[in-house]
Amino acid sequence: MRKWLLILFLIPLVFIACNRNKIVKIERDITITPKNSVTRLAIDSLQMEQYIANQKLTDSAAQYLRNFYNSRNFQYAWLGEKGLTEQARVFYQLNKDYVDNFRDSSLLDVDLDKKMELLMREDTTFKKSDSSLNNLELKLTSHFFNYVAAAYEGKVNPEVIQWHIPRKKLSAVVLLDSLMANKNVKAEEWEPVNQQYRQLKKELEKYYTIQKEGDWKAIPLGSQKKYQLGDTGLTVSLVKQRLQLLGDTSLKDSLPTFDAKLKTAVKNTQQQYGLRSTGTIDAALLKELNAPLQQRIEKMLINLERMRWMPVMPGGKSILVNIPEYQLHIIEDHKQVSNMGIVVGKAANKTVIFSNKLRNIVFSPYWNIPASIVRAEILPAMRQNRNYLRSKNMEQIGTSNGLPMIRQKPGDNNSLGRVKFLFPNSYDIYFHDTPAKSLFAEEKRAFSHGCIRLAQPVKLADYLLADQPEWTPEKIAKAMKSTKEIWVTLKKPVPVFITYFTAWVDPNGRLNFRDDIYGHDQKMAEQLFLATR
Repeated sequence: MRKWLLILFLIPLVFIACNRNKIVKIERDITITPKNSVTRLAIDSLQMEQYIANQKLTDSAAQYLRNFYNSRNFQYAWLGEKGLTEQARVFYQLNKDYVDNFRDSSLLDVDLDKKMELLMREDTTFKKSDSSLNNLELKLTSHFFNYVAAAYEGKVNPEVIQWHIPRKKLSAVVLLDSLMANKNVKAEEWEPVNQQYRQLKKELEKYYTIQKEGDWKAIPLGSQKKYQLGDTGLTVSLVKQRLQLLGDTSLKDSLPTFDAKLKTAVKNTQQQYGLRSTGTIDAALLKELNAPLQQRIEKMLINLERMRWMPVMPGGKSILVNIPEYQLHIIEDHKQVSNMGIVVGKAANKTVIFSNKLRNIVFSPYWNIPASIVRAEILPAMRQNRNYLRSKNMEQIGTSNGLPMIRQKPGDNNSLGRVKFLFPNSYDIYFHDTPAKSLFAEEKRAFSHGCIRLAQPVKLADYLLADQPEWTPEKIAKAMKSTKEIWVTLKKPVPVFITYFTAWVDPNGRLNFRDDIYGHDQKMAEQLFLATR
């Protein structure tokens, strides 16, 4: 096992998920009797206390263990008279898959693993409880809580990358109860993860398989700078093989001829990496196709960690922004219905990762220029040109902390364009139009001071006001040409999530990768894979 995998030992796992709230003691449920219990095997309470002492569990961890067995009147959960319960088998396989996929040695208990492997293979019956069975039962419960903390809550503190979206609420105790309540439980239905997580994990497994086979060599560009429809060459053949290896089922041969099917496949692949969809094999495409497998695997692991943090997405309308993708997605009932290009903050003015609710649309807005921009850009320009404010359609409306308060009046040259969308937050970030339309033609679009510029602001306004029939397209167009601000309050606020994912599976089932434009991946990698950094 590689050394960097051992970093996961550095983060304590003992009942992390259970320590967030005050623990309420649960009294023993004496209504459960040998006649109505699931199993006649039961834990001796004194032996449980001895286990707690031997394992040196924290007070909270010990109380959660007591509560779980009090609620069952101390009957076993993982072991029955006929051996392992179905829930135990499901949990063991989940734990095994997690250790294999995430190389998390902190969840690899060699002694427990040997016992479980033996019980999984052989038909076993237990007539009565004994100390060894008690310890195995209690160890499985303890291990379950540790597993939940690692596999579903995440191991890196989101504040490492200033991730301010509230994390999903998760109770390890409730999860354990739900697992025990389902006799025919299916892991994919029980796991508290979203569909995106499941899809990306499958891609991770595929990349591990490719890595194990060891057939991954750099594809040379050859004598030509690019290859297009009709060209031939070894590079063409190798690209076909690489795309097939990565899962493209549309290609059936590896002949060195650039045909129409390859052009379509190349266009699709370019979209997966955020490149211009030209259908041409060039240096930019080969750079992505030649990226080391371990680099791709680590990027997927980093993004799976982020996906553990995401709260459950609400039903109805919502908006999701993915900063590295330079895209805004409109979601309805968990399905993407539309999207548009965006411009995000440059590296020096990073767009913040957070969530809130969009409540207002402002047509023909003023731009109240932030003090930092006034100090760094406006004041020097005013000193050089006494008519600078007038030339930029700006005006001074007062002073604050010794600085002039400057705003730009509504108009075609207003930096916010003709409309902005507000979801109140302390970061002063919002969506807005822009007169600089040419920037949307760029592949990399990190140019703003932190706010998010929209390629199709009218489209978003039409969508958000669809349930307010008085706001017809004609009225919206007129409001966007006004010389005064016009505020509109939405009937129902729309949740907004501004996220940062550099690997994900899109609605077409294709694995996507993007550049780490703010260095957030690197910061997470330093914690997840510290031993090799």
